[in-house]
Amino acid sequence: MSQVAFIGLGVMGYPMAGHLQANGHDVCVYNRTTAKAQAWSEQHGGRWAETPAKAAEGAELVMVCVGNDDDLRSVVLGPDGVLAGMAPGAILVDHTTASADVARELAEAAAAQGKGFLDAPVSGGQAGAENGVLTVMLGGDEAQFAQAKPVIDSYARSAVLMGPVGSGQLCKMVNQICIAGVVQGLAEGLHFAQQAGLDGERVVDVISKGAAQSWQMENRSGTMLQDQFEFGFAVDWMRKDLDIALTEARRNGAQLPLTALVDQFYAEVQRLGGGRWDTSSLMTRLKR
Repeated sequence: MSQVAFIGLGVMGYPMAGHLQANGHDVCVYNRTTAKAQAWSEQHGGRWAETPAKAAEGAELVMVCVGNDDDLRSVVLGPDGVLAGMAPGAILVDHTTASADVARELAEAAAAQGKGFLDAPVSGGQAGAENGVLTVMLGGDEAQFAQAKPVIDSYARSAVLMGPVGSGQLCKMVNQICIAGVVQGLAEGLHFAQQAGLDGERVVDVISKGAAQSWQMENRSGTMLQDQFEFGFAVDWMRKDLDIALTEARRNGAQLPLTALVDQFYAEVQRLGGGRWDTSSLMTRLKR
């Protein structure tokens, strides 16, 4: 059993923190909306704190899962941030999908105080968080990874150290680049099937047994065919992630023409009012 703090109780963090408590760890949570932290405590039996720093006091590991680089800085740095409450030797594990730059920045700030840092973005979505089967890609020190992994395993089916600090975030960028292309291809394929007068469900049943099969096809084709998008990973968040990837690509020289195009398609979905729709809503712009 470890003493753990969890900062950020959104659709991902809330169940992730719950798995930690269910696996016997002593968990203290913080959320910007206090009522959410109180509700989590009542449901799972853990503790809650009024500031990130207070939540981090005495914790061996501090997990963070917030929205973006600025949100991350706001809960990590400053007199009420987790670094102010963490003891030397404790490790900060950041599950936010953020830039590699902010990962290196926070790792440096943590190291200056004798504290550890791992960037650890996740893949698997809300369902993966709720079922405790997330994929976690990490960057950082091997010894710190070895210490954190048994705790991370509470909500992960796979946790892999990809390299030094920042490598986890770079790997997550690859993940989002690949998803963007797959979802666009699936949307176009299903749209073509409908325009051709085919039974979309029968088409999926056949081609999902071959080389076209993907997680997106298995988990999203049915709702795409039914025009259901009020769930899942929001277009607003995907655009945030793709912006991070495209910015990094401009720096390292990678060519991402398809990613840039799909990002603009998502901008169209936002203009249609679909900022909170699932990423599979790329289908909607083809049907206009």
